Amino acid sequence: MKNKTIKDTLLNPSIGFDITIKGWVRTFRSNRFIALNDGSTIKNIQCVIDLNQWDEKLLKRITTGACISVSGKLTESLGAGQSVELMVTELEILGDSNPEEFPIQPKKHSLEFLRENAHLRFRTNTFSAVFRVRHAVSFAIHKYFNDRGYFYLHAPIITGSDAEGAGEMFRVTTLNDIKPPLNDQGHVNYKEDFFGKETNLTVSGQLEAELAAMALSKVYTFGPTFRAENSNTSRHLAEFWMIEPEVAFNDLVANMDLAEDFLKYVIKHVMDNCADDLEFLENRIIDEEKNIKAELKQPFPLREKLKHVLDNSFERVSYTDAITILRNSKPNKKKKFDYLIDEWGVDLQSEHERYLVEKHFGKPVILYDYPADIKAFYMRQNDDNKTVAAMDILFPGIGEIVGGSQREERYDVLVSKMKAFNIPEDEMWWYLDTRKFGTCIHAGFGLGFERLVLFITGMTNVRDVIPFPRTPKNAEF
Repeated sequence: MKNKTIKDTLLNPSIGFDITIKGWVRTFRSNRFIALNDGSTIKNIQCVIDLNQWDEKLLKRITTGACISVSGKLTESLGAGQSVELMVTELEILGDSNPEEFPIQPKKHSLEFLRENAHLRFRTNTFSAVFRVRHAVSFAIHKYFNDRGYFYLHAPIITGSDAEGAGEMFRVTTLNDIKPPLNDQGHVNYKEDFFGKETNLTVSGQLEAELAAMALSKVYTFGPTFRAENSNTSRHLAEFWMIEPEVAFNDLVANMDLAEDFLKYVIKHVMDNCADDLEFLENRIIDEEKNIKAELKQPFPLREKLKHVLDNSFERVSYTDAITILRNSKPNKKKKFDYLIDEWGVDLQSEHERYLVEKHFGKPVILYDYPADIKAFYMRQNDDNKTVAAMDILFPGIGEIVGGSQREERYDVLVSKMKAFNIPEDEMWWYLDTRKFGTCIHAGFGLGFERLVLFITGMTNVRDVIPFPRTPKNAEF
């Protein structure tokens, strides 16, 4: 008999043929009906057994969580809820599951409980849907860039530079943590460390991507990045994934065009290929929000929200104009913002970003031309000497989802900016070299992968869209 996935079986049912299906038991009712799922789809297949044909001891082993193999004839179903069912003639228990110990029983579990059982939460409808969507988003990202002539670059995870200048990095060392070697000044002597210098886990692959773009023209990185930021919130992770395209000859406008086109492509791919999972996740949100106040509910059903992004061009607004809008807004005038806007030059908070997207414009927004003082050293200085050619994309419910800029390609300007940011030239000599040998304008952006998955799935905590979240005081599994 041919072994088939449940997804293939339901999409292309071979009525009247014998097949074999392997998976995990979701429920077993009336000693007759097994709801079986193999992870290939949100849908279960109903497997029907004749009680009188099977030993009672075997039937008792068909419990929630047990892994089984069933074979038999696929028939049209007479019952409601499924189009086909499997009439079982052979059944084998591949792996038992003690119902007294298996924590993921067929009842409602809190997301917090499931985070504590992250090794088993894939067995639930919610998380199997989330991680199938996560896969689809990842595949779409690679397909988008590959089909447009980009080259995938593997940036190093261990680095000696801080791309963001924030200093919130995890240290990598092989030195003795109790008695490390010291230099003449009494400081840790990193010359004796594995790499002969101080190294950390990367916060971004951008700087390395810039180097490659100066020869390959169009590149992108997609890999893990790390922040030692002690932020225990629903939006932050210590380990997360970033997508960072870098394109030679692109200016800020081309960078914005690329980011908008890219985001719409990925969302459309998921809508076209994950219809069942999105429908389930949408209904889950509707059910969760039944008993909360109307103003706290999400403004659109999930799929309508995603379609809204596809159907609308992103509003492009300068930072200066955004400050004017926010300063004159009702929440600001009535002191409803936690951080009041009273002057040009302040860094926008999530509440300001969401106001612009959700209340003022009602669609995604691209903010550009930020004050130089609140942005990174590598962003291109504008002619006004006050702002840089930076851009952020803001999404409803999320706030900032993309951050990017045109890079500073002028050697002398970059050197002066590094001095202003106290970044030693001798540590970044290789970065400066690209401005000495055949420099050109170029631009790129960074997209937090988990924040995009968060938006597409409608989940509200970033810990629920990554398989094993790494957060302060938590490195389980």
